[in-house]
Amino acid sequence: MPPLLEVRNLMTYFFTRAALVKAVRGLEFSVDTGETLALVGESGCGKSMTALSLLRLVPEPGRIVEGEILFEGQDLRRLPPEEMRRIRGNQIAMIFQEPMTSLNPVFRIGEQIGEVLRLHKGLDRGEALGAAIDLLDQVGIPSARQRIHEYPHQLSGGMRQRVVIAMALACDPKLLIADEPTTALDVTIQAQIMALLDTLKRDRGMGTLLITHDLGVVAESADKVAIMNSGLIMEYAPVGVVFDRPRHPYTQGLLACIPRLGHKKARLESIASRVPVGVDLPPGSTFLDRCPEPFAPQRGKLPPLREIEPGHFVRCWSC
Repeated sequence: MPPLLEVRNLMTYFFTRAALVKAVRGLEFSVDTGETLALVGESGCGKSMTALSLLRLVPEPGRIVEGEILFEGQDLRRLPPEEMRRIRGNQIAMIFQEPMTSLNPVFRIGEQIGEVLRLHKGLDRGEALGAAIDLLDQVGIPSARQRIHEYPHQLSGGMRQRVVIAMALACDPKLLIADEPTTALDVTIQAQIMALLDTLKRDRGMGTLLITHDLGVVAESADKVAIMNSGLIMEYAPVGVVFDRPRHPYTQGLLACIPRLGHKKARLESIASRVPVGVDLPPGSTFLDRCPEPFAPQRGKLPPLREIEPGHFVRCWSC
């Protein structure tokens, strides 16, 4: 059975006056029905741009220059705009990073959720408001009948995030893209939101693409992990394999940065040097000037993403 989502050689570039910025440089991964794949990496590595590319929402002056985005076997890149609009928000939904930028401050909560249902499901205003109440109940918002008449500023950060989740799930999507869904929330609310997403995924059988830099969230929520660096996947494997047997030096560096109970250190670990940006990428691996010498015998050449054991892929010459 083919995967729900399969991405092949995806490349997204920004054609600016100053330079050509290579934000996404040949990504390949898949998400099965009922599975959660986590995209992990430092800020600026291309995680969010990958999500926008999948939905064909890349802002100008960027564009997808190569690759296939196969959703249920259909290449989304080849669809006309009107067909893509029917899929976006309906079969594929997205939770954006900051709920206050996803919600319109001058419209009530019920109207914003209801708009999704009217657009994609053809419900009238009364039916849409009734469905909005049910959705708010499903995502754990108390007094839902009252909340649909409130504005975003009247809700807490955690409640706004639940509203955004309700909007994303309104049309029962097959694939959910969650871009840093717990950003700016306190730890307790983060745990509640991730538990909610996991429950909804199991109940609805959705595939989930989770974009995050929080390895704790990954360990609790993901089935597979793709470690990104400067628009490329460095390591791709089931979550237990990545945490137990990381092979790429970049993955090892990320895991070493996590403080651990019972392991006292004078200072936290860090990854040497800086994150390269898309306009000054070194030749070959983007981890070039940060990679330990034993792992970089062929500097100046990009190592392939190769399978070192079943389901475990690494972009490295010596791993």
